[in-house]
Amino acid sequence: MEFLRFATAGSVDDGKSTLIGRLLYDTKSIFQDQLESVEATSKQMGNEHTNLALLTDGLRAEREQGITIDVAYRYFATPKRKFIIADTPGHIQYTRNMVTGASTADLVLVLVDARHGVVEQSRRHAFLASLLRIPHLVVCVNKMDLIDYDEKAFNAVKEEFRNFAMKLEISDLSFVPISALHGDNVVERSAKMPWYEGSSLLHHLEEVHIASDRNLIDARFPVQYVIRPQSEEHHDYRGYAGTVTGGVFKPGDEVVVLPSGFTSTVASIDSYDGPISEAFGPMSVTMRLTSEIDISRGDMICRPNNQPTVSQDLQAMVCWMSESTEL
Repeated sequence: MEFLRFATAGSVDDGKSTLIGRLLYDTKSIFQDQLESVEATSKQMGNEHTNLALLTDGLRAEREQGITIDVAYRYFATPKRKFIIADTPGHIQYTRNMVTGASTADLVLVLVDARHGVVEQSRRHAFLASLLRIPHLVVCVNKMDLIDYDEKAFNAVKEEFRNFAMKLEISDLSFVPISALHGDNVVERSAKMPWYEGSSLLHHLEEVHIASDRNLIDARFPVQYVIRPQSEEHHDYRGYAGTVTGGVFKPGDEVVVLPSGFTSTVASIDSYDGPISEAFGPMSVTMRLTSEIDISRGDMICRPNNQPTVSQDLQAMVCWMSESTEL
């Protein structure tokens, strides 16, 4: 089953954590004890509704201030796709955390408060998504319930954001009017917005095409960890763990290890669920080879006839996220 990694973005209090909580709640991805804990905490805080944002805001400071500070990762699945969510902070001082959370995303949800429209942080996060070359961006115009589900207000936000996005390199831009608090257009289509002819947010996430975004030609497997249990059960086990960054690997494939140049053959590929017949990006797997060769963390496993370019010079655009005084 295909994975989709997506991140939330947008200004503070635009409803990012509430939206993630709503997705988890409506897809029945929450354990009963988690829900009971959130309901109890919501009552203690004096909230009229169950505060679904508490499902991702785990730090004490986050719950006390009602904001997201650190990146929170959550997982859920539907019959069509598995999802990894990065709930990122909206405050400008935590922009570095937003970049961290979005750095591995296939898609970004930019939330915009329907009452306030596109604000500076909305633009900043969209620009950062473009800088990270994230190909899919969905603008969720949230809190539609607070403007009586007004179509004109939604279209105004849509036009303003689209005009701004024309300056960015975003290949796929979509808009969905939602109410994260009440669940309108989140998992199911809302009867309160009959003028909206698009799909619900979850349906869009299930159907968005991401296979062509990935490089399935240039096989690259950077070794992150060498696994040698040296136990009685796995006395001779030697596996190389990492994340496939490109191409496709299968047992029986001939490979070369760089920088040593030693060649070998893929004996097996293991995932968390057990042996698999193939691995492609961005899967995290453990690869075993038929030869006992010296491989260390940082080595690259690739194909003999398709090796990365070796150079002493590197040209890059660097985004410095620390204080300017530290340059």
